[in-house]
Amino acid sequence: MASAAHPVASDITATKAPRRRTGPSGAVPPKAGPREPARRVPAFVWALPPVAVLALVFLYPLALVVQQSVSPDEGGTSIAPYGDVFASESFRSALTTTVWLAAGSTVGCLVLGFVLAMIIAFVPFPGGRAVAKFIDVFLSFPSFLITLALLFIYGNVGMANGVWTDLTGAADGPFDFLTTPWGVLLAEITYFTPFVMRPLLAAFSQLDSAQLEVASSLGAKPARIVRQVILPEALPALAAGGSLVLVMCLNEFGIVLFTGAKGVTTLPMLVYSKAILESDYPAACVVAVVNIAISVGLYSLYRMVSRRVGA
Repeated sequence: MASAAHPVASDITATKAPRRRTGPSGAVPPKAGPREPARRVPAFVWALPPVAVLALVFLYPLALVVQQSVSPDEGGTSIAPYGDVFASESFRSALTTTVWLAAGSTVGCLVLGFVLAMIIAFVPFPGGRAVAKFIDVFLSFPSFLITLALLFIYGNVGMANGVWTDLTGAADGPFDFLTTPWGVLLAEITYFTPFVMRPLLAAFSQLDSAQLEVASSLGAKPARIVRQVILPEALPALAAGGSLVLVMCLNEFGIVLFTGAKGVTTLPMLVYSKAILESDYPAACVVAVVNIAISVGLYSLYRMVSRRVGA
């Protein structure tokens, strides 16, 4: 009998609920609930460090320039420096020179860049890829380096004048244009043309060559192919590159300085003259504020044009 009851006892023991653990006082501890999700750092917190650096490095010096522009030497706060600068002939002349040099350089860069980009993209010749890659390297060159190269070639004692004097025996050579506005224009076109070519080459690489072959097989002349097939594809790149070149030409300082064009005074050169040569800091800051306002306005136009044309 005892042996028969033993299996039943073992079954009852097996079906008993497991004993719950108790704390030192005998109370049953509460069950652990689901873990709360970790608190996420608000997005604006991550924006604070770059905004602080930007404010310290850029906005604070800019605020000082604006403050100095309304702080005449007599003391106090006044917009009289703006009236004095705007009424001066030197400012109006510098503004006119800056605008026409920037506009002329931009047009020259667009025309020359478009022609050179078409040759590199559509005319096969040995070393075409190397030339295209050199355009990227050229973008990293400082502007004064190009100006020095032009001085070595077309300067008063440059190579071209040296060859001329050796052949003709003349005392001076015929090339004396680098110290004129045309020399500055040539230097700016030479330096900034690759900034137009780079987006153009990227746009031409997306152009289907079959379109050119079909247009040619239908009897279209090269000028018509350029006008109706290539130019529409190049317009976004031309608009973006031209806007960027215009902004950079307005702020160009090194080219004008290194050409030694004494009769060419742009807004950046006027800032340098007022601040360094004349120690007229309020007037220099006024010109700087005007230059910044024009540059920011044109850059906003550049961004708007880039978005609209999808460049």
